[in-house]
Amino acid sequence: MNILESETAALSSNERGEMGKSLREQAPRAAHAAWKPAADRRDPIEVLDESSVGRVPELIPIRYGRMLASPFAFLRGSAAVMAGDLVATPASGIFVQACGDCHLSNFGLFATPERNLVFDLNDFDETLPAPWEWDIKRLAASFAVVGRENNISDSRCKAIVHVLADAYRTHLREFAAMRVLDAWYARIDDEMLIATAPDAAARQRREKIAAKARASVTEYLFPKISQLVDGRRTIVDQPPLVYHPPRRSDEDERIIKLMGAYHDSLAQDRLKLFERYRFQDYAFKAVGVGSVGTHCYVLLYLADENDPLLLQVKEARPSVLEPYAGRGQFDHHGQRIVIGQRLVQAASDIFLGWTTGKDGMHFYIRQLRDMKFSLPLDDIEAKGLAYYAAVCGWALARAHAKGGDAAMISGYLGQSDAFDQALAKFALAYADQTERDHAMLVKAVKAGRVQAVVEK
Repeated sequence: MNILESETAALSSNERGEMGKSLREQAPRAAHAAWKPAADRRDPIEVLDESSVGRVPELIPIRYGRMLASPFAFLRGSAAVMAGDLVATPASGIFVQACGDCHLSNFGLFATPERNLVFDLNDFDETLPAPWEWDIKRLAASFAVVGRENNISDSRCKAIVHVLADAYRTHLREFAAMRVLDAWYARIDDEMLIATAPDAAARQRREKIAAKARASVTEYLFPKISQLVDGRRTIVDQPPLVYHPPRRSDEDERIIKLMGAYHDSLAQDRLKLFERYRFQDYAFKAVGVGSVGTHCYVLLYLADENDPLLLQVKEARPSVLEPYAGRGQFDHHGQRIVIGQRLVQAASDIFLGWTTGKDGMHFYIRQLRDMKFSLPLDDIEAKGLAYYAAVCGWALARAHAKGGDAAMISGYLGQSDAFDQALAKFALAYADQTERDHAMLVKAVKAGRVQAVVEK
């Protein structure tokens, strides 16, 4: 059952909360603790192979090599596997604009159009209207997996997920009580993060993180990835992850068409801004873990010699949620991603847009690494991971309040920790599943069933 906003638009916040509460009868909160693989669960390696269709063949082994690194790396690259598992878990029927690939590394700091730093979700390749539970369950599982990899006990991992769920539930209730516009404009900026730090050490750590994010701007990145060749600024090759593909005879025509369609997706003021830059160069770029092998390019533009604009042109493939939640309203997957991102994020990149390649491939476009920063997860302690869980729960509540019905979800969750306890149990159970699936990939590589290249 999918409860649409159109069906509840005429109801008050209190009425929607009561409606959410009534949904516990069909999906008890305690039921969310359960995870047991279905008897006909698909082989995860087959699912991964299917998701590799259409990717750049020589980069697929790099994708598997990255996923070999750890169970969390596997989880990051296997959103399609977990999507197939989540559809069989209990759901209240309340849909939001879901991230679709909601794990702890897909949160971070980035710059708003006003050059302020905010903390939010920052990956939307899989975004689609879907049950809110799918996002929070994937996020919870990621905390359990990362916790174990950092030698944190299962009891502490459960406590960390409990913190995540409590933050999500508590902040969602706050957003449900706000006026609609207040909730829409709400954001978590770096000053709020620093001010809400639980102790002096955490405050100092957050100040350093904010400073690092502010250093990660285009002007800082530009000299590192570009060079002058015969008087023209070009992108530096760093094979096999960044390289210039062989030029086609119709290359200029292809780029003109690609960017012409992109122009149509921009508001007029953004288009006027973009037209002040001149195209210089482009290169292929391998990205992420789950996205390795998809068609992704870096485009270099200049307004002046030291006035660069770096754009990422990324292939937009069908969401992994589509087979289970439906296709959604957009035929163009780039448009699906852009509209979903704008609907969920507190503030989105001013150059965010979509386009279609000459061969019909869908893309979306955004700035490359403009004040972006994600938390390093190596050697993180339980206390730090719990602090991070609280912030991620807060950010996800804000995202779901903007892209869904906060009052209804809040009514379903209630004020007790019934859902929190259930989510903690699910997270550990699915962490077990992720470890088993990762072991299957290791075995498949050793048996020669899958080719993997481990980067040095």
